[in-house]
Amino acid sequence: MRKAFNEELLKAARQDKRIHMILADIGYGEIEPFANEFPERFINCGVAEQNMTGVACGVALAGNIAITYSIANFPTLRCLEQVRNDVCYHNANVKIVIIGGGMAYGPLGVSHHSTEDLAIMRALPNLKVIAPCDIYEARSAVHAMLAYDGPVYYRCGYKGEKNLHTGPVNFEIGKALKLREGKDAAIIFTGTIGINALHAADELEKQGYSIKLISMHTIKPIDVAAVLDAAETGCVVTLEEHNICGGMGGAVAEALMDNGAGNIRFRRMALPDVNVCKIGSEEWLRDQYGLGVADIVSTVKSLVKK
Repeated sequence: MRKAFNEELLKAARQDKRIHMILADIGYGEIEPFANEFPERFINCGVAEQNMTGVACGVALAGNIAITYSIANFPTLRCLEQVRNDVCYHNANVKIVIIGGGMAYGPLGVSHHSTEDLAIMRALPNLKVIAPCDIYEARSAVHAMLAYDGPVYYRCGYKGEKNLHTGPVNFEIGKALKLREGKDAAIIFTGTIGINALHAADELEKQGYSIKLISMHTIKPIDVAAVLDAAETGCVVTLEEHNICGGMGGAVAEALMDNGAGNIRFRRMALPDVNVCKIGSEEWLRDQYGLGVADIVSTVKSLVKK
């Protein structure tokens, strides 16, 4: 997914001279085409994410579009004060891009996980929060992000992600994408773990269940209409590769309660409120923390009244 992101960013930069890339000495293997083609618009701040964010804010306030780019939690938690006080407070046109959301860097351990980011970033005023689920969404999301005049948090995958969509999509910030209709239950997911939701929906269909599948690629602003549409099934399960506190599932629950639709069967599937300290591949870690395909199938079946 990071390759797709960088390809689309390069295309956009050829059309818009305002686009600048500011990074913290990382991303090699993908960022060279931008750096070589636009050296005057490429700034490497070194391993200094706070400085990176401050520089990006200055670049944006000079009338440009600034992209900060690094691994997992480094462009967010390490420089949260600068994101809050520089970028969000000034409503600066900075796009904060992380590579490897969730547990994509599983073998590197907890220091490289991004499992609290959605909760933290959606709490910041002025900041839009998006998490594409596959390559098609990732490509379209780049252009939606750049078209928006203001700060955006883009939670990108790493590599090897499988597509859920069968072709290009129209990614609109704040408008979810429905992959299939269903009447027995709805699974609302965000990000690359959506592939497990898709496989679970396929398995449930074989067992006679009709499952509505929704990619909630924007966590803030949440698509309330899509949430209420899901609630019409009477059973909603949310799925995310994130701590259970304050993430997409919490945003969906808020939307349900705020709109008088809280009287349904509802379950959040997310990481437990623990430090994710096991070491292994992302797929293996999902199974270890109860987010595997079999876990989703079991959860949906336990809620649906047949």
